[in-house]
Amino acid sequence: MTQESPLIVERQGPIGKLTLNLPKAHNALNLEMIDLMAAQLDAWEADDSVACVWVEGAGDKALCAGGDVVALHKASGSYDAPGAGQFVEDFFTREYRLDYRIHTFPKPIVVWGNGIVMGGGIGIMSGASHRIVTETTRMAMPEITIGLFPDVGGSWFLNRMPGRTGLFLGLSGAQFNGADALYCGMADRLLASERKQALIDKLAEQPFGPVRQQNHALVSRAVQSLEMEAAEYPAPNLREHYDAIQKLTDAPTLPEVYRDIVDYAGDDPWLQRSAKTLKAGCPLTAWIVWEQLRRSKHMSLAQVLQMELALALNMCSNGQVKEGVRALLIDKDRSPQWQPARLDDVTREQVEACFAEPWDGENPLADLC
Repeated sequence: MTQESPLIVERQGPIGKLTLNLPKAHNALNLEMIDLMAAQLDAWEADDSVACVWVEGAGDKALCAGGDVVALHKASGSYDAPGAGQFVEDFFTREYRLDYRIHTFPKPIVVWGNGIVMGGGIGIMSGASHRIVTETTRMAMPEITIGLFPDVGGSWFLNRMPGRTGLFLGLSGAQFNGADALYCGMADRLLASERKQALIDKLAEQPFGPVRQQNHALVSRAVQSLEMEAAEYPAPNLREHYDAIQKLTDAPTLPEVYRDIVDYAGDDPWLQRSAKTLKAGCPLTAWIVWEQLRRSKHMSLAQVLQMELALALNMCSNGQVKEGVRALLIDKDRSPQWQPARLDDVTREQVEACFAEPWDGENPLADLC
């Protein structure tokens, strides 16, 4: 029996369609899928018969729930296993390179962000020219629960959200829906999930030509024509909680902000869950979130991904990711033994070590510009 490809490649007229095809794993992004997507984008950029790229997830539950963290767990920690450190570097280098490719791709890319869109799934979606959410969309950057950090350009897009909502989402891993995604700049249009095929068909009928700017406009009009009425949007969380988020993140230091969030004593369920997630999350990750947003405020996207590559490799090698994934997905005891165990125990030297480039010579993403 031949193993089914983790990426389905199809054509519908001028539309090149990519389907992330691991539905049982909520289309988790693995290295093979990353490489196949990158190669196909290269081919379609050079193919004049392809005017637009469409990306979706197999099934109706998820675009992509994140990266293949189970594979990272196996290769993380002490790096004792042969090739373990190289796998981690290869995974993040090629994932971030793909994310950058999507951000800078000259032809329209439409990403259908239905269902779960988290972590690496947001990396795929955030750089697309046309980011579509639906009434079922559930987004989050929940890396604090596994000892990683909001990567795949999180330093870039969290810093560009209204007020301090990006800081709050990075620290708390809070989920947000399609209406929230529009509000915070993570999506462009909200369509009913039942209109997916209607949109694909409409795109395939467009009079695309050689002028890419005009093709982008054609895609924009097609998407807009099928957009859901604002009155039908799911009830928002970010807009409704904006003032509370601003108050909870108003202090000038992380320990104060951390205490204000985890000590939330109100009766709002969304804020209660956010406080609980942060309290149970990796203390070193909380410091990384705070510091990555401070350092990246005026960075380019390329500089952000270069910085995040060092962070990702260091958080895997120092054991945080291995322990976080163990507790959540391997043993499933949900009792991670973080080291350091408390926010106040994290030293400045430990934080700085996470940002230090761990390779000899040039950054593997140095050619991004």
